[in-house]
Amino acid sequence: MDFAMFGVLVVAAIIAVLIYWLAKTSSRVVLTEREGEIITVRRFNFTLPAIGIIVAGVILLLLVTSVRMVPVGHAMVKFNVLTKTFSAVGEGITFVPPFIYNTYVYDMRRQEYTMSSKKGEGRRKNIDDSLWSPTKEGLQVGIDLTCWYRINPDSLISVHRRIGPDYDEKVVRPAIRSIVRHVISEYPIMDVYSEKRLFIQEEIKKRLKDLLEKDGFIIEEIVLRDVHFTPDFAKAVEEKQIAQQEAERMKYVLEKERKEAERKQIEAEGKAKAIEIISKTLKKNPEYVQYLYVDKLSDKVKLIISDQGTILNIGNVSKE
Repeated sequence: MDFAMFGVLVVAAIIAVLIYWLAKTSSRVVLTEREGEIITVRRFNFTLPAIGIIVAGVILLLLVTSVRMVPVGHAMVKFNVLTKTFSAVGEGITFVPPFIYNTYVYDMRRQEYTMSSKKGEGRRKNIDDSLWSPTKEGLQVGIDLTCWYRINPDSLISVHRRIGPDYDEKVVRPAIRSIVRHVISEYPIMDVYSEKRLFIQEEIKKRLKDLLEKDGFIIEEIVLRDVHFTPDFAKAVEEKQIAQQEAERMKYVLEKERKEAERKQIEAEGKAKAIEIISKTLKKNPEYVQYLYVDKLSDKVKLIISDQGTILNIGNVSKE
């Protein structure tokens, strides 16, 4: 119960008590003759003060019923049924004479309109209200979206006259659905899901501003909450991602094998170069082969008898 209604009830109760009191004090029972019979009749004798009290009570009642409280963040549109003119007042106390004005209070704060596939999140809470739209390839993609907007104070009377209080369903929702479908249809389906999503979001906001601001609404922000695909396409995307991961794995294996082949080639080239150097050295110094042979022996071997007449002292060879 608001302040105005409470005041009306209080004043009405006071006036009812006054009328009862005046009727009680200003009436008396008298005897009179009617058609030869003596009967009793109640007669009222209102004095000037009594009449003044009644008139004052009625005026007070009218004044109280004229007081209206406009909540914070709201505005009231008033229509004068006599002059057929509109006016608007802001938050606070205002006077609206009864029987002369029709009024309606509008919320001037930020409002949101959400379309979501999850029940309970969107404006229509009991259904899947996701916005499905065809992409550039003709594939269907679902968009969960939130639009933040508010009424332009300078256009409040115009909104009330041309659209009415159910503007969210008459104008905002159809505009969002139309703009989203137009923008999404210009992009491939993977762009909607990729880093271009923010660019698409800004494009929707720009076009929605151009469309709704001329009707008296200020678009503050658009947020693409979620993007989802049909079950068949989602399965195809999953299979593609698995194939890409397998391709990346094979690419890694091939790269590893290529590097291993390069390593073996470098190793072979190094051995060939070493053999070439040893061959040149042997041509110049044939005894170098004995050094190589000894170099491969264990450190514990000190003496080698190669035949019946040759004894090789390894210590001497090593010292050389």
